[in-house]
Amino acid sequence: MWFRNARVFRFTKPFDITAEALEEKLQSDVFKPCGPQETTRQGWIPPLGKHSDMLVHSTNGYHLIALRKEEKILPGPVVKELVEERAEAIEIEQGRKVRRKEKDEIKEQVMLEMLPQAFSKNRRCFAYLAPKDGVLVVDAGSSKQAEDLASFLRKSLGSLPVRPPAVEQAPAFTFTGWLNETVDLPATVTLGSECELKDPSEDGGVVRCKGLDLQADEIRNHLDTGMQVTKLAVTWDDSLSFVLDEELGIRRLKFGDTLQEKLDDVDADDAAARFDAAFALMTLELARLIPGLLEALGGEDRSAIVDEA
Repeated sequence: MWFRNARVFRFTKPFDITAEALEEKLQSDVFKPCGPQETTRQGWIPPLGKHSDMLVHSTNGYHLIALRKEEKILPGPVVKELVEERAEAIEIEQGRKVRRKEKDEIKEQVMLEMLPQAFSKNRRCFAYLAPKDGVLVVDAGSSKQAEDLASFLRKSLGSLPVRPPAVEQAPAFTFTGWLNETVDLPATVTLGSECELKDPSEDGGVVRCKGLDLQADEIRNHLDTGMQVTKLAVTWDDSLSFVLDEELGIRRLKFGDTLQEKLDDVDADDAAARFDAAFALMTLELARLIPGLLEALGGEDRSAIVDEA
């Protein structure tokens, strides 16, 4: 159970909840499949799938949850073709032009008729609450997907005081400084071979580099023109590798061989035990990474965070 991405939210005031209380809150929004006339629906599902009916899997004070979203897929070209056919039939039969508003009404009717037979696309999104660390971590490749889960969790709980973490200086400034050597590279950080450079001007371009020495002259030349580093591949403390972006999003997260070896020591025939062990190892590793990474990026801005009730 390794996260492939990590979008971090910081609790802005003290927040604590037991696994039992969280389970009770989530029960009100358990996932139910789309009805015949619904295009989308989402709800909470057991993180362990068939191995448990519980909506919360808790280990060492970390509470894992999973959100499932179902969307009905209606092929755009098929819908458009049916709408045009019906509009044409009306024009021939009634001898008049079908206007945009009426076409929109026809489209809505066509979609309602097609929904019961439409294919469904299902997506799961995992997250865990770490009250003792003051963070919510979402396995999401985009900030929108992470925000959607946080919003739905807020609905279920009634209150969720979180926001993305802020640092004292812009991440792009720090990334750029690491590459042009104007900012010291922390001992825990090793540069990878991938980055994205952006021209900060309004119509500026984007350069994506992969498989290169990021401190080579060709990269330095781009930096000398004023381009800034907005994404950067790094290895953290020889145990985690990922691509970090200027929103502090962690993507393509890979855990090192040491963690995998520890997981291999767990009974391979007990899927639930392996899941629990992987979750425990992952959360402990991310509990080291998150504060260390914020410190490496210039320190966290905690001006909007209340540390005590």
